[in-house]
Amino acid sequence: MNPKTNTILFFIIFILILIPDELLAIPAFARQTNMACNSCHTIFPELNTFGRLFKLNGYTLTGIQSVQSTDTSGEETLRLLSIPQVSSMLQASYTYISKKQPDTQNHNISFPQQLSVFLAGEVTPKIGGFIQVTYDDQSGSIGLDNIDIRYANQSELASQNFIYGVTLNNNPSVQDLWNSTPVWGFPYSSSSAAPAPTAATLIEGSLAQNTAGLGIYGIWSTLIYGEISLYRSAQQGAPNPPNSSSSGIIKTLAPYWRLALQKELGGGNYFELGTYGISADLYPAGISGLTDNYTDIGVDLNYERSLGNNMLTAHTTYIHESRNFNATLADLENKSNNLSSFKIVGNYYLHQQIGFSLGYFLISGDAVFALYPPESVTGSQNGKPDSNGIIAQVSYLPWLNTEFSIQYIAYTKFNGSSTNYDGSGRNAPDNNTLYIASWIAF
Repeated sequence: MNPKTNTILFFIIFILILIPDELLAIPAFARQTNMACNSCHTIFPELNTFGRLFKLNGYTLTGIQSVQSTDTSGEETLRLLSIPQVSSMLQASYTYISKKQPDTQNHNISFPQQLSVFLAGEVTPKIGGFIQVTYDDQSGSIGLDNIDIRYANQSELASQNFIYGVTLNNNPSVQDLWNSTPVWGFPYSSSSAAPAPTAATLIEGSLAQNTAGLGIYGIWSTLIYGEISLYRSAQQGAPNPPNSSSSGIIKTLAPYWRLALQKELGGGNYFELGTYGISADLYPAGISGLTDNYTDIGVDLNYERSLGNNMLTAHTTYIHESRNFNATLADLENKSNNLSSFKIVGNYYLHQQIGFSLGYFLISGDAVFALYPPESVTGSQNGKPDSNGIIAQVSYLPWLNTEFSIQYIAYTKFNGSSTNYDGSGRNAPDNNTLYIASWIAF
């Protein structure tokens, strides 16, 4: 970069240090439990063992005075926290792309990139959750974001502790406990102004905030976790009930499953190995006729190791999606095809203040020109969805509710190839992205 660019970057970094960024922990939970954020997190949103138990138990642990009432028999009929269960977050960012997109400006400032308000915490002694309402800079609108409401209880099963519950949520895997599944996976924040690979499996966000899921879960002896949920379309800002003008509607119900084995080992080592997935039939348009069928099956592995005041974590997942576009590609021979997604990241945290992350991602699948046509920046000249690259990030937390980060994404392949991937002369490294972000949660 030339001296003028370096001067601009220095100025932007200085300004970003003065302004906040994305919420990475919900302070309402800290106020409710009377515990600091690092009781539940390594660095948000990564949950530690205690954080996973807090979520399993329905976000209901309290450490402050409550307003209580009992009936004549002494049974508790009301327990309300004595403080408002409200939190806010503000995210701001700077984005620089190696080669600007045609007819656009580079060196993009997003302020705010995202602004959220959370209603979070205990509702009753066995019911809790969070509701997120967000302003998004791309749409310029305010709407419902992630929601997870839970009922949780405990019992014994085969002489071992058994935690069980019910989850009501609006985004498959938002209820998950580990940082390998789509909602909570790395990178935990990313640019809204930079090009991103076109292809993604259904479970990686396509159903987010457009569904309602009801499920049951349980964990036995802190060893085996299982969950079954059913999702139904519940689109916001769209016809209700869905009609002929709707799109992306689930035909009946979409089952989601999760099974995981976790184990705390000696020497501060922790492992989790699991599988998850979803199966859905969607009407691409309207509410009748042929559907597109998706089956996503994922496997994941998580590792944590405590190193005194430092922490090493690693997360990886692989998702294979079988797709039958009986509606969208009804007249094509290759209407049945596959898409895969692989991600892995390692993190090293010093004193919960400085974090170093290095990740790799790979998207691959069958060539389908009807799905991935040539188009400037976002298209594919060979009809393939293949993309891969490396993500490196350094984070600094002067306080537990404030973070500044520098992230760089380097692509070796983008939407099918390394050179002239879009048919308009753009190369994969042209989309390499420098992303500087700051956040505050309060």
